[in-house]
Amino acid sequence: MNIELSGHYCYSRIVRSVLPSIGMVLVTSIYSIVDGFFVANYAGKTGFAAINLTFPVIMMIGSLGLMIGTGGGALVSKIKGEGYPEKANRVFTMLVQFGLALGTVLGIVLAVAAPKVAQWLGADAPMMDECVLYIRLNMIGMPGFVLQCAFQSFYMAAERPQLGTLMSVVAGVTNIVFDAVLVWGLGMGVTGAALATAAGCLVGGLFPVFYFSSRRNKGTLRIIPTRIIWPYIGKACTNGLSEYVGNIAMNIVTICYNLQLMRHLGEDGVSAYGVVMYIAFIFAAVFIGYNIGITPIIGYHYGAGNVQEQRSLLRKSLTIIGGLGVLMTLSAELFASPLARLFVGYDEALTNLTIRAMRLYLLAFLICGWNMFVSALFTGLNNGLVSAIAAFTRTLVFELACVWLLPALVGIDGIWLSWGIAEVLSLVLAGFLVFRFAPQLIKKES
Repeated sequence: MNIELSGHYCYSRIVRSVLPSIGMVLVTSIYSIVDGFFVANYAGKTGFAAINLTFPVIMMIGSLGLMIGTGGGALVSKIKGEGYPEKANRVFTMLVQFGLALGTVLGIVLAVAAPKVAQWLGADAPMMDECVLYIRLNMIGMPGFVLQCAFQSFYMAAERPQLGTLMSVVAGVTNIVFDAVLVWGLGMGVTGAALATAAGCLVGGLFPVFYFSSRRNKGTLRIIPTRIIWPYIGKACTNGLSEYVGNIAMNIVTICYNLQLMRHLGEDGVSAYGVVMYIAFIFAAVFIGYNIGITPIIGYHYGAGNVQEQRSLLRKSLTIIGGLGVLMTLSAELFASPLARLFVGYDEALTNLTIRAMRLYLLAFLICGWNMFVSALFTGLNNGLVSAIAAFTRTLVFELACVWLLPALVGIDGIWLSWGIAEVLSLVLAGFLVFRFAPQLIKKES
């Protein structure tokens, strides 16, 4: 079933349109957590700490695909809205080619630099070998990972979001099966977890290339013979810069959290934070999926010049996201204990630390969804600069400042509260950016 970008969007149509994207990102987030579950329970907390320490760097490379896909998806949707479907196909093809090449080159570079990267991340002697191993084996799947992140937005631009959900399920099942066989069955620990992740990424990233090139493709985008025209690549990357900056900043902040936690709590602090981040990934996946689904819709109506529909999408999105934020925060507070025990129940002290961390850290979900949406809104409006400012300031300025300053003022709890305080500051900035750079969406026509 296709989902058209044109026409008016009521609440129910918005929900139907974004649900496949939410499902796609949720599945991806869940299977990326599977490594942690198997390693934590069957390889011990040293291996668990090692994959949590190195995961941010792997995500920093993979998020280039999110930049290409989100910015490119909005650009392609805008071109379709302007009435140029063949041009949209050419730009789409260029971006897929660019993503594949970029993932391959950077995967090789990071594999070679793995020992230095692990040292820079603060890995101690017991964790060093496992950190290097996890990075290098994950690089096998890096070309697929970059494309998998890119296609998350392209599925919606092609009006085939259900295909994205299906591919996420297939890739997730691949990862889970390999994890069960290699980590649990064969006792391969971190090695098995890394190979399982690489396998899932290759399936999730490379199969869509074949699909969009085939005659079975029923979407409105297809891969066709074309040469790369770099201004289009530059426009897409600039437009999606906010998503890349946001992910880079988030992972830099994660590295800083780990450094602070290693300093104050050691290996247990990193393990507790790893569990908290897994739950945060699942919750954030709902907002990320919503934004992936709504951005091409906003981009289409921006290209078509339909300001009234853009205004309606903004109002309805803020309402939906606000309700989801309340639901997620309540869930985190109620289920913190069983979720912590699922991962680290073998260590009572670590479990108690994780429960408190979760209850403080995840309070940020009350408002973080609005801040994430404002960045996506400007991406849809093809204003990558303002979108990047919102994402960059939110994480790399506000949250980074909080994670270094608050522990000195209120102790360990300051680390867990850093994200929430940063989101409050970001909400003020987000409101200013909308009023300053998108007043047509706030002020009704007289």
